[in-house]
Amino acid sequence: MGTLGNSLSMLKEPAIIKFLLNGVLFTLIISVVAVLFSIVFGAILALLRNYCKRPGIRMFGRLAAIYIELFRNTPLLFWIFICLVFCPAPKFMDHAMFGLSSVNNKLLFKAAAALILYTSGVIAEIVRGGLNSVPKGQIEAGVSQGFPMVAVMWYIVLPQAFKAIIPTLLSQVITTIKDSSFLANVAVIELMARTKQILSAANRYNGTNAINVSDVFVLFGVTALIYFMINFSLSMVVRSMQKKDAAVGMHIGEKLLGRWHSGYEMKTFREAGAAESIMKEGRKAVM
Repeated sequence: MGTLGNSLSMLKEPAIIKFLLNGVLFTLIISVVAVLFSIVFGAILALLRNYCKRPGIRMFGRLAAIYIELFRNTPLLFWIFICLVFCPAPKFMDHAMFGLSSVNNKLLFKAAAALILYTSGVIAEIVRGGLNSVPKGQIEAGVSQGFPMVAVMWYIVLPQAFKAIIPTLLSQVITTIKDSSFLANVAVIELMARTKQILSAANRYNGTNAINVSDVFVLFGVTALIYFMINFSLSMVVRSMQKKDAAVGMHIGEKLLGRWHSGYEMKTFREAGAAESIMKEGRKAVM
């Protein structure tokens, strides 16, 4: 119990708390930046894989499929070490920034690049699912009105696709925040890396002049709690959005059934079945 008290006393040090909070900030920044870049790159990959089917451009679709499957089926840590060896860092990383040396900045850039490359392969499949949810008739209608395919994708298909996948993208943000802990193997800026740094110097702060087992439990326990609070908050947002979408689906289904039971003609009885299925799925999601 004595060593545990000494370990807990480290949390009273303002310098340690500030150091950890800076790690939380950098973790969130790295994760958000990785997701934003991955959404752009992943959307391009999804469009190439989904719609490059004609003979002249089929090769681009195959290359996109190879990229997606390669990164989705290999571990992130593998790509971090690959990027450390082969990925060049830009010139502006030669200067000290963020309180880090130029060497650490280069390591951070390479590790973040690996995170972006890996996450883009995952997000590409998420976006592709959203693209497949848009009826093909809308694409045909846009083309028949004289819109070029780029305009059809930008103004018609992509807005609907991204609206459908917002909860899934937020879930991927949660996964990316957790995956950012892999950067602790090479970088010294995010939360897990800073926790390891504090642990290596715990003997200076716990008053025992030694690193104790209780220091490991206290420091990594606090780090785990921080990760849990961030990801649990995001997961609650995701659940709220899913319930909202389910409630909208139930409302649409009730309107369709109401029209049918009121004597309005429907094209086929399949629409009534579709309305009932929408309501059932909505009830399941709300429950």
